[in-house]
Amino acid sequence: MEEKQILCVGLVVLDIISVVDKYPEEDTDRRCLSQRWQRGGNASNSCTVLSLLGAPCAFMGSLAPGHVADFILDDLRRYSVDLHYVVFQTMGSVPVSMVIINEANGSRTILHAYRNLPDVSAKDFEKVDLTRFKWIHIEGRNALEQVKMLQRIEQHNARQPPEQKIQVSVEVEKPREELFQLFGYGDMVFVSKDVAKHFGFRSSAEALRGLYGRVRKGATLICAWAEEGADALGPDGQLIHSDAFPPPRVVDTLGAGDTFNASVIFSLSQGKSIQEALRFGCQVAGKKCGLQGYDGIV
Repeated sequence: MEEKQILCVGLVVLDIISVVDKYPEEDTDRRCLSQRWQRGGNASNSCTVLSLLGAPCAFMGSLAPGHVADFILDDLRRYSVDLHYVVFQTMGSVPVSMVIINEANGSRTILHAYRNLPDVSAKDFEKVDLTRFKWIHIEGRNALEQVKMLQRIEQHNARQPPEQKIQVSVEVEKPREELFQLFGYGDMVFVSKDVAKHFGFRSSAEALRGLYGRVRKGATLICAWAEEGADALGPDGQLIHSDAFPPPRVVDTLGAGDTFNASVIFSLSQGKSIQEALRFGCQVAGKKCGLQGYDGIV
């Protein structure tokens, strides 16, 4: 019997990445150390990492036909990501991000151009054969539509024996009010440092205790805090922590959060404990920060 997949629903973009020796001053002209095109977007990056870790995975997101989409699709195929549920839109263009990576400290500065490309809808999601998946991860974007997607998964799970239920994770990364309703869905909820700080919290542990009341009964809330590591809080009320695992030299932090999320999901999907998954997520994300791109994280 074919192994069930992990589905990631969300964004794919073209990242145009310029690596510089130091962050440029305004109104100056300087050379890059290197420049590359790289497929980006949270859900898309998580698919890359899941594939490298050995998980069969699929991506669901929007594209518009053209050279950029061809580049993105070729790259997804290179990582053996299932493209069955990619949605081609008739309006808009593929989003593009201009990224400056400072080689001196690995920081990434992102200028994102969203070009009116519609996100996948609940109607698109109705075409998904849920029986193919053991885990579905949703990157918070068009929340009203995504709530309908999550409710469809809940209805599906209600008809399944425990061993056939789909595990669900949700990412709340951007501090936008409409996304906060997504806290109430999913077995795992990843909340970003940016969202935690938006609510006035100064650490991951403080954020988890302050936000846990928003998640559904039985869910686990997870928050990574860069070099401080990551924490998780589940229904037993026990706060679980993992230290960070920084590389000898930080060279590229772009996608580190997506790497962490994917590694935690992978570990949990393999039956590991939340403590083991948190540690594994921090280890793989740390290794990624020492590399340009993702190849070499395993």
